[in-house]
Amino acid sequence: MNQPRRILIADDEPLYRNTTAELLRDEGFECVCVEDAADAISVLNEHHFDLILSDLNMPGNLKLELLREGRAKHSHVPMIVVTGVPSIPSAIESVRLGIADYLLKPVRFEELLASVQRALQHPPTPAQTAPEPSPNVRLHETFPEIIGESPAMLELLDIVERVASSNTNVLITGESGTGKEVIARAIHHHSPRRDCAIQVIDCTSIPEPLFESVLFGHIKGSFTGAIKDQIGLLRACDGGTAFFDELGELPAASQAKLLRVIQEQTFTPVGDHKPIKVDTRFICATNLDLQAEVDAGRFRQDLFYRLAVIHIELPPLRDRGDDVILLAEAFRKHLRPTNSTISGFSPEALECFRQYRWPGNIREMRNVIERAFTLARGDTIEPADLPAPLCDPTMKPDAERPGLADASRDEALDTADRAYLTELLEKHQGVIASAARQAGLSRQGMNKLLKRHGIHADDYR
Repeated sequence: MNQPRRILIADDEPLYRNTTAELLRDEGFECVCVEDAADAISVLNEHHFDLILSDLNMPGNLKLELLREGRAKHSHVPMIVVTGVPSIPSAIESVRLGIADYLLKPVRFEELLASVQRALQHPPTPAQTAPEPSPNVRLHETFPEIIGESPAMLELLDIVERVASSNTNVLITGESGTGKEVIARAIHHHSPRRDCAIQVIDCTSIPEPLFESVLFGHIKGSFTGAIKDQIGLLRACDGGTAFFDELGELPAASQAKLLRVIQEQTFTPVGDHKPIKVDTRFICATNLDLQAEVDAGRFRQDLFYRLAVIHIELPPLRDRGDDVILLAEAFRKHLRPTNSTISGFSPEALECFRQYRWPGNIREMRNVIERAFTLARGDTIEPADLPAPLCDPTMKPDAERPGLADASRDEALDTADRAYLTELLEKHQGVIASAARQAGLSRQGMNKLLKRHGIHADDYR
């Protein structure tokens, strides 16, 4: 007969420790319990274990001593962290050390058991154990789809590499157009889930009444128009990753339904009565400040904590230095029509790229270069082929702007109008109707103003 798998449980809460041990024993595991990190390290050094289940906030583990010792001396033994006091530093360090999972109390036993089974099926390899910081060259070879050499991007790539090998939920934030979906896909494609699907779920495009049907699926005849069974997006990415884009736009009722799925990893299709179990990793993205949304009562705090186990903040393009030039060249090669004779950018055009603030970030740059290929007359892209704001001095840093007193009244008013319109479009992410509403204009009036100043709303979407 096979020997039962042995689990070391280290937790200073007697009720949780003993209850968890009993439930795991009922599943056929052999459990040894300790109440602090020192005892755990001692027992671990003397006996064989197949898995370690550890709390974070317990005596002797204030500096994650058990996690570090376990990874250093027992690298073949998977570890799962279960904590009631999560923190971003501890989550990132846990991922860096190669922890199999990072769970938040209270955790349902079904969720814990699924995590234990996954960890035992996929024990850590030496390459996953406490990886050292990666050289720049290797990071670029690992993530060729992510372009950038600035310090901010190298730090981001290092975090993405560490996060990808874990099973923790990830929240990606940043301004519109910074590449949140690219990062989400990179995490999935470099994770153990890469052979299963990633489903992109745009929270702004799902009407609230259809939320359950789209996510959970439905059975034929469950409502008017349900002419056949539909499996739903979550079931389609079972074993893979669900990427919720624009998470901050999710209505309150839908937030509650999503929280239940994350907690239980089960859902029931519309019109059915049998729950379906899935094994899905959740990655979410938003350009909103979710903590502020929580404080304002517009976003559930418990859902925020479930999803923001690892929080990745993407830098805006204006803070990435010469990455602007690398991205411009990459887009030029990718977007260049097959019959185009354009060979590159003029030095003056590249200087415009460097000086511009890029309120629409990478998405805006793509639109600008695609437009330039259409308008350029020569063999290189010149400033004249770019939208006016890119080469307008009013869009350069404050220190380089000419004083208004040196301009004519008409020039000063024109400068103020252009600055106001571009900031308005940046705030409303290029949505003309919303911008016009704030400005007290009709949509037609707003379009006339934009046309007069040579401003394109698409550059801000």
